[in-house]
Amino acid sequence: MRIGQLSERTGISRRLLRYYEEQGLLPAARSLNGYREYDERCVDRVLQIRGLLEAGLPTRVIKQVLPCIDQPRAIHVAGATPETIATLESERDSMTERIRCLVRNRDAIADYLEAVRGGQRPLATAGGGAREAAAPSEAGAAAS
Repeated sequence: MRIGQLSERTGISRRLLRYYEEQGLLPAARSLNGYREYDERCVDRVLQIRGLLEAGLPTRVIKQVLPCIDQPRAIHVAGATPETIATLESERDSMTERIRCLVRNRDAIADYLEAVRGGQRPLATAGGGAREAAAPSEAGAAAS
């Protein structure tokens, strides 16, 4: 299939598909007239790439992981190198920290909105206890 067809089937722009090819993530053959030609399996490959990017993995890590993915939505790491495993562990830990940060920011924004709306509610603390809602200016500062 040509790049336009792949774009339609995956919902990914042609520009991004060309970028994936440049990064070595997506193989493309060339026809005699120079058009890119993609195998049917590229549909799943593009969806895998998108999922990994949305999970926060950079393309350099995705390039290491793609050979370990032999089915859509399944990672089979038979024979992964120690470097690949260490990279994945580091990325997992980084994601976990980003998730913690997002949760803190989400909670600070929710607290701020609650305070602005006048419904001062007790806030949960890290230890599971409750504390008074901060003044709106303090809650806003906590989100930054």
